[in-house]
Amino acid sequence: MSTTIKFANNQSQFFNTLRKRINQYFDENKIKVTGNLKLYAKTIILVSLLVADYVWLVFYTPHYTLVSLMLCAIMGFLFAAIGFNVMHDGAHGSYSTKSWLNNMMAHSLELLGGSSYMWKYKHNVAHHSFTNIEGMDEDIDIKPFLRVNKSQKWYWIHQFQHIYSLLLYGFTYIMWIYFNDLKKYFSKKVTDATPIPNMKAKDHLIFWGTKLGYLAIFLVIPVWQVGIGKTLLGYGMLVFVCGVLIAITFQLAHVNDQAEFISPTGANYEIENEWAIHQINTTANFATKQKWHAWFWGGLNYQIEHHLFPRISHIHYPAISKIVKQTCKEFGVAYNEFPTVVSAIYSHLMHLKALGVRA
Repeated sequence: MSTTIKFANNQSQFFNTLRKRINQYFDENKIKVTGNLKLYAKTIILVSLLVADYVWLVFYTPHYTLVSLMLCAIMGFLFAAIGFNVMHDGAHGSYSTKSWLNNMMAHSLELLGGSSYMWKYKHNVAHHSFTNIEGMDEDIDIKPFLRVNKSQKWYWIHQFQHIYSLLLYGFTYIMWIYFNDLKKYFSKKVTDATPIPNMKAKDHLIFWGTKLGYLAIFLVIPVWQVGIGKTLLGYGMLVFVCGVLIAITFQLAHVNDQAEFISPTGANYEIENEWAIHQINTTANFATKQKWHAWFWGGLNYQIEHHLFPRISHIHYPAISKIVKQTCKEFGVAYNEFPTVVSAIYSHLMHLKALGVRA
């Protein structure tokens, strides 16, 4: 029997006040909550760089292997950047006011080997609704390799998890597209609490057609052009870099020594805070002072703002974060934030180290 989660509603004044102020910001500045030319320009830049990198590698392969590996690493970087900036906004419906354009951008995930259909239930529904709730949020279910909260079973290998975790993250992307998507497809659920509705014929066609298309573009054609050995070496570099970037982005925001974890018991479980405060308590921002980080991460370093307002494009997060932070201060809600990526990584690793000790 799955657990039913309910959030307290006696503190809704906080989110009502915050939402009113955010709406006022957009109204007064006469701007839309969705993306604008900055986002569209970023999309063109990232996709153009990916195409150029691919053509150079596959059809004009550099003579030196080290140069090719560097280009493969850059491709992994571009995979992650497109996911963070283009696909993510599209899947949340914040890329554009036009639904067809949002869907098109969401389907950029298929170009990268994933499934936007599965992603929307895994991320938009399970993760955003039940952030850091054990058994509900699949993103904290890395068992048995990592133990990220006290309710998860301890294994002897966990005493070393702060050492091997970053290496393990390199396999995140390849596991996602070749195993996790298929597991969801055949089981028809993300978790016991989040079933996946029956797919239509076109959804099945898109799922399998794009998976095969991805294999053709990033494995079959490269093998035909440069050989199997070089292809596997380069592809390995691509998926490793992409995997580390994807995993570390989530971990810095939700698995650290500031974020809370909830372990519900019983069939009905009520969170003591309203939904918005729960989102803030289980989330942390990082490196928000450096514009480069916001550009690359698609605003996911402003994770608090994203969880509170996922329908607002990430290009607005730097501005609205000031409103969120001030409102949190007024209502006495802790606003978790790490000044740099290094400090966030340190917090994450120390959190893993503490949980690696047998209770």
